[in-house]
Amino acid sequence: MAYSRMPREGLIGRILLNGAAALAMVYILLPLFFVFWLSVFNQEIPSFPPDGYSLRWFSALAEYREFASGFILSLQVGVIATFVGLVLGLPAALVIVRSQINGRGFFNSLLLAPMVVPGVVLGTALYVFQIEAEIATDLPLMGSFLGLVIAHSLIVVPWTVRLICANLVGIDRTIEEAAYNLGAGPITTFFKITLPMIRPGLVAATLFGFVASFGNLEMSLFLVGPGRTTLPIAILQYLEWKIDPTVAAASVLQIALIALALLITDHYVKLSRVV
Repeated sequence: MAYSRMPREGLIGRILLNGAAALAMVYILLPLFFVFWLSVFNQEIPSFPPDGYSLRWFSALAEYREFASGFILSLQVGVIATFVGLVLGLPAALVIVRSQINGRGFFNSLLLAPMVVPGVVLGTALYVFQIEAEIATDLPLMGSFLGLVIAHSLIVVPWTVRLICANLVGIDRTIEEAAYNLGAGPITTFFKITLPMIRPGLVAATLFGFVASFGNLEMSLFLVGPGRTTLPIAILQYLEWKIDPTVAAASVLQIALIALALLITDHYVKLSRVV
């Protein structure tokens, strides 16, 4: 009796699990569907059902210069912050995974802390820190491009450390030991053996760190100076004066660019190995 019930119970469990996964996917993707749908509404004031469909809101993006300048600033800050995050996060990940020093757990938790601290709290803390640092050193940090890059690097480092650590834990260290036995030094082994093996983690850290920086809003609100506007802030400012599908069109382009980057990256480096 127990044997005959097992297949049926397993089938019911599988159906329930797949149903729960499908509901979760619908819940996650439904907002994206509505954003895409809203971006092709014909009327200026969104209403349901729509009067018709049009692509004119995508061409209207070019008429609002703040979107273009915000995109360029977000792109510049994101690229530089991602590079800084990799330079700082890679050695930190190696220390956490490979070293035997005491306090590695605390060090790891400290580096991952910006991921769990609310963006408003982090932005307020950085705002106060940059003001105090500017008073103490006379460096023009507050509202500057450098101050924005430093702040965004802070939210890139946790992604870098987390993803590279996950990749380092899973690699086979016997290959590195074989390189040492064949006469390769630590530097040669690192660049010829270790780096190629953790390439998926590096690529994933670069991609997700850039996305975290590019789409940041809460922290950037406290740190941008006069004449500087990132793309998320430009969208928020636009919504203060107008409510039309132009913002949805900008969001669709942003989502499409990120999705394209994910697809291209996953084609060459399987992100599922580390994500």
